[in-house]
Amino acid sequence: MSPVRPFDYRVADSQGFALKPLDPSRFDADGYADYAARLDEVCGKFWQSSSGLLVYRRFRSPEVFSYGCADMKQSLAMQLAGLSTSMHFKTDVPNFLEPWYGNGALTAAFGADYEWPSGQAPSVRRMFRTVEEAISAQVVPVERTPTGRHILNMIEFFLDQTRARVPISLTDTQSPMNVALFLVDPSNLFLAMYDNPQGVKDLMNRIVGLQLEFARKQMQLIGTALAKPGHGFASSTAFNGLGMSDDHMLMLSDEQYREFEIPYIAGCGRPFGGAAFHSCGNWSAKVAAVLGIPGLQMVDGAFSPQTDPCPNQAEPFAALRGSGVCLNARIVGDADTVVNVAKKLHLPGMKTVIVTYCDSPEEQALAHQQLHSLNG
Repeated sequence: MSPVRPFDYRVADSQGFALKPLDPSRFDADGYADYAARLDEVCGKFWQSSSGLLVYRRFRSPEVFSYGCADMKQSLAMQLAGLSTSMHFKTDVPNFLEPWYGNGALTAAFGADYEWPSGQAPSVRRMFRTVEEAISAQVVPVERTPTGRHILNMIEFFLDQTRARVPISLTDTQSPMNVALFLVDPSNLFLAMYDNPQGVKDLMNRIVGLQLEFARKQMQLIGTALAKPGHGFASSTAFNGLGMSDDHMLMLSDEQYREFEIPYIAGCGRPFGGAAFHSCGNWSAKVAAVLGIPGLQMVDGAFSPQTDPCPNQAEPFAALRGSGVCLNARIVGDADTVVNVAKKLHLPGMKTVIVTYCDSPEEQALAHQQLHSLNG
C-alpha cells in the first residue's frame, strides 16, 4: 500500500494536469463526439439506476480555471487538449467543455466588476455593507452585464469552433447563499438572519430569479450538447440537474441552512431536474442537512488529502445508501490511494462516481478495473 501523501501547497491546482494547447483546427470534433456518445450510453443506464459505480478520469487545465479564462481562445485550446488526451485514459464519463469565467456572474447583475490579480482567477470585491443595501440596489439581467456577455460569447465561440459536436456545461454556477455572501459583508448578513430574516429571504429570492434567467439563457444556446449538472461534477448529456457551489454553508448551523438556503438552492434546481451540491473542504458533518434538499440529484466532495487539505470523512456518506442521490467523489492520488478510499466510501445501495486523476493511461486502467471490482 502506498503512503498517503499530503496536500501540496506549491501546486497551483491540485486537480490539474499539464497540457499543451490544441488548436481547434487540429481537434477531431467528430471523433470525440462519437466517443462521448458511447460513454453517454453507459452514463444513461447508470443515471436511471438507483445504485452503481462509474469511474471518471477528470482532465482539468489549471490555466482554464485561473488567469487563462480571460482569453476564450486560450481557454478552448487548453480544454480541447484535455478532451483529446482523455480519450487515452479508461473512463466511463466523457470530459466536457466549460465556459468558465470566474464565479461572479450573478454578482455582476448587482454592478460588481471583476478584479484581475496577476496570474490568478478574477475576484469580486463585496459591494454592500448590509442586506438592506443589496435589496434596494438596482439590478440588470446577467446577460446584459460585461461578465454575462463574455460567458455567452464563450459558449457561442466554443459551439462554433466544435460545430456543436462536443458536450458543454453551463458556467460555474454558485448557490444563492454563496452569491449573497459575495455581495454582502458576512458578519452583517449573519446578523440579519436574526434581526431581519425576511430581508435575507427577499435577497435570496432575488438571486434565485437572476440565476434561473441566466441558466435558461445559457441552456438555450447550448441546446442538446448540454452536459449536466456542470462545473465540478462528472457531467453527461444523459445526467440531470443544476450543479451549484455552496461552500459558505459550512458557516451556517443546520437550522439556518434549512431556513435560509435549502428553499432557494432547491428553487434554482427544480426547473432543471433538481439541484446538485458542491462544497470544498470537509462538509461530512452536514450530510444529513444537505440530503434535506428536495429533488437533490448529486453531491460532490473531496476525499483524499492530495485533493483538499481538509478532505471529507467517508463514514457519514453511508447516509446516501438507498437515497438514489449520486455521490461525486474526487480522489487525487495513485491507484492504490483511490481504491483504498473508495473501499470505505462506496457501499452497497450507493450510487457513486469515483473521480480519478491518475498520471498515466496504465495506472488509470488499473484503477478503473479495481474500482469496478468493488461494485461486484
